[in-house]
Amino acid sequence: MSLTKKLQARSNGTCEMCEAAEANNSYNVPHGSGAEIDTNIHVCDKCLAQINITEELESDYWSAFLPTTMWSEVAAVQVMSWRMLNRFRDETWAHDALEMLYLNDDDLEWAKASGEHLSNVEDSLHRDCNGVLLLGGDSVSLIKDLDVKGSSMNAKMGTAVRNIRLDPNNAEFIEGKIDGQNIVILTKFVRKIN
Repeated sequence: MSLTKKLQARSNGTCEMCEAAEANNSYNVPHGSGAEIDTNIHVCDKCLAQINITEELESDYWSAFLPTTMWSEVAAVQVMSWRMLNRFRDETWAHDALEMLYLNDDDLEWAKASGEHLSNVEDSLHRDCNGVLLLGGDSVSLIKDLDVKGSSMNAKMGTAVRNIRLDPNNAEFIEGKIDGQNIVILTKFVRKIN
């Protein structure tokens, strides 16, 4: 039996995080060890996008079910719940849930292996000058004229930069091409194009 079929059977075809009926993704909870079924969860598209931060994090969405989901009998679901609660730990509902949640030592070590609890996820998100979340592959336009270091080129305000790449080490930097030249641009000088 395939992993997907095993996850569907375990979850009765629903999302193991929010219990939505339309769950069709398997998500491998990073840093886990053991059988493949034990380190994966069955999730819906919305939960997967939120977990991978490919869309804006929504506290109201998670507060509706995480305080219940965290009591799952599936260790991978508990670990993912702990990690998501830590993303919202500054909010009362998440802080209270974290205070109640118990993980055995091995699962707590697994949960902490991501390192998310040590930093604020919001600090690692790339945002444009208006605070809009930027994702790899997005298009942006420059909001002011910029001199390109190491070049005589001047990138004009309004110049479109397509298919940007995010700097994984610095949320203030994105990379893109202007006039065929790869450059690094500060996020505070760009506006996302829809």
